Amino acid sequence: MRLCDLTPFTPAVIEYVEDVLEQDPIAKRLRELGFVHGEAVSLVARGPVGADPLMIQIGFTRFALRRAEAHRVHVNPAS
Repeated sequence: MRLCDLTPFTPAVIEYVEDVLEQDPIAKRLRELGFVHGEAVSLVARGPVGADPLMIQIGFTRFALRRAEAHRVHVNPAS
């Protein structure tokens, strides 16, 4: 499942960030921000127009991501 497909406030765990290109700068930046394997994550809100941007929470930090960026993050719903 991809991060952009989560329903709001559903807890999940990050599996990996997909590199679209070799040496992908966006995927690299997401990993630097904490989008790494094993981190708990949730979708907090969706934007009003076209559900873009998405508000994502990791720990106590919230990020606004475009759907295309969130589409790169693969997650598993937390059990």
